[in-house]
Amino acid sequence: MRLRDYTPARVELGRCGVSLPTRALLEFQLARAKARDAVHLPLAVNSMVVELKLKGIDSIALESAARDRDEYLKRPDLGRRLSDDSRERLVPPRANYDAAFAIADGLSALAVHRHAVPLLELLLRDLDWRVAPVAIVEQGRVAIGDEIGEAMGARMVVVLIGERPGLSSPDSLGAYLTWQPRPGRTDAERNCISNIRAEGLSYAAAAQRLLFLMNEALRLKLSGVRLKEDAARYLAR
Repeated sequence: MRLRDYTPARVELGRCGVSLPTRALLEFQLARAKARDAVHLPLAVNSMVVELKLKGIDSIALESAARDRDEYLKRPDLGRRLSDDSRERLVPPRANYDAAFAIADGLSALAVHRHAVPLLELLLRDLDWRVAPVAIVEQGRVAIGDEIGEAMGARMVVVLIGERPGLSSPDSLGAYLTWQPRPGRTDAERNCISNIRAEGLSYAAAAQRLLFLMNEALRLKLSGVRLKEDAARYLAR
């Protein structure tokens, strides 16, 4: 059995003397370059607004308190809260929404560009809820969804965000669900679905799992470690 036939991990690379073969070394350098590019790629906000509009989905463009990518990477705390201007634009439309969705670049705008809109379109197709306009956030981290959800008066918030790139996955998207979002929520109060991409979890599987968790969060009025995914019930759906 060849392990490389079953995993993209770097196994059975071979050797040339005491070193890696040239091909394996070049593939490693290419993967590292792709990961670095994914981290620094700017989020194409205007294109995403247009793409969502063409699909009949309302959106609002926001920014975190991080002024640029360099500050965002050095100051994670700034990526967890909105800029003053974004906060002022977001507060007036407060309403009783069932859910709010936020799309944030995170550590891979590439993942967002490739996967966020198709996944969101699939989710909204099967979701007969009152949903707030989608917030598109530059320089955003997961926790910024708490402030957005609270300002919009949403019962829960789902953040679609680019995950930290790996050497075999520069475009992995994550989805984070938080019930009754507000600043100060911890990661233990969220549910996460990760590795959403062509080589990982499919859009259909991710949407099904997320819809299950959203419905359970609404029913039980909670999220995070206390919200368990009932595997038997999930598979029966």
